[in-house]
Amino acid sequence: MTPLRTILAILTCTASLTLADTAPYDDAPIHYSTTRPVDPATRLQSRLDDGSATLDSTSPANLLRSVLTALNVPVSSQTLVFSRTSLQRTLISPSNPRALYFNDDTYVGYVPGGRVVEIATTDPHLGSTFYTIDQHPRSAAHVIRQTDNCLECHATNMTHDLPGLIIRSVFPDSTGEPILPAGTFLTTHESPISQRWGGWYITGSLPGASMANTLFDDTDPSNPKPLPALDPTREFNTSLFPTPYSDPVALLVLEHQVEAHNRLSRALYASEQALHDEEAINRELDRHIPAGTHSDSTISRIHHACDPLVEYLLFSNEAPLHGPISGPTSFASDFSKRGPRDPLGRSLRDLDLRTRLFKYPCSYLIYSPSFDSLPTPALEYVYQRLYDVLTDADDSKSFDNLSANDRQAILEILRATKPNLPAYWAH
Repeated sequence: MTPLRTILAILTCTASLTLADTAPYDDAPIHYSTTRPVDPATRLQSRLDDGSATLDSTSPANLLRSVLTALNVPVSSQTLVFSRTSLQRTLISPSNPRALYFNDDTYVGYVPGGRVVEIATTDPHLGSTFYTIDQHPRSAAHVIRQTDNCLECHATNMTHDLPGLIIRSVFPDSTGEPILPAGTFLTTHESPISQRWGGWYITGSLPGASMANTLFDDTDPSNPKPLPALDPTREFNTSLFPTPYSDPVALLVLEHQVEAHNRLSRALYASEQALHDEEAINRELDRHIPAGTHSDSTISRIHHACDPLVEYLLFSNEAPLHGPISGPTSFASDFSKRGPRDPLGRSLRDLDLRTRLFKYPCSYLIYSPSFDSLPTPALEYVYQRLYDVLTDADDSKSFDNLSANDRQAILEILRATKPNLPAYWAH
């Protein structure tokens, strides 16, 4: 057998064993379940261990507030979902919704009367990671990592079979149960407003016709009929939550951010796998390749994984909003204040909320550790494509959403605010 055939046989055999015994993300090079994360939740547990942080577990409500404070997650980010589509689904209903809170890298879930506070966060080398904190601990509260339990839903075809995050819009019946024959929608900033927010409460101005605040008659499950709109303030006990609101601006940002994190993870995993496979082949063939040099096949795999990320970062295919949109909380101002800003006072966090989500359509997650930690060949390619689009060297129709003024403004903002840009960005 030739060396190349030997390599292909080894890789085929390994893939077969992987499919039979473990998920691909648990094998080299990621080792998802056995690698210790370096994410905000793990850092919080380290602070709990050394006594530099504490959590107030005297009541579930106090525990929630202390978790939000410890993870620097704003209460104003609260959104409320009443569809039974998550870990503690049996406790969720229109009269007892689940609350979600988030910042740039961490998500916290809370159900009144629930067993646990749920945490999903992002690790720069593992992507999405999942944790729980017992709402009724017998002693001090602990952050416990979850793999199998959470990955039953968070590593499926809805997340491209990798650990990831999900925002869904469903047709909920009177109990909050999804009417599955009617279908469901995965929600991103590309989703039409008409398909968003089924199973979610919204307080504030609604941007056109959506599925928010609505239950459906399931007499004909394949074609459910909407029932009269619900008034969120009358459907549940608002005192069970830190705030009585479910802010539409927070939900719009959440929908963008979740898919951005997923695409960052997919680019990370695919690039790491391509580099790992190349290293294995070079080792088997006893090739000695100069550092930083990669085969055309490896480069093609990395580029293929990163192109969807570039498109998403620049809001290609963003669905139009039907604004103006406003929320009842301070979320919009809280979010925008976090900057950074260029000398003209512009920020990628500046919200538009009339026809689109952001005034300058480039994702603020370009500042995140998850972005900066992409493997070098992937990061180099993403920077090059971004630069080419913003300087009109790349005139792909995918970016027709960006006007000349948009491109120039984004380029100038990034030049002024993004550390460690490639040198050619200065010209």
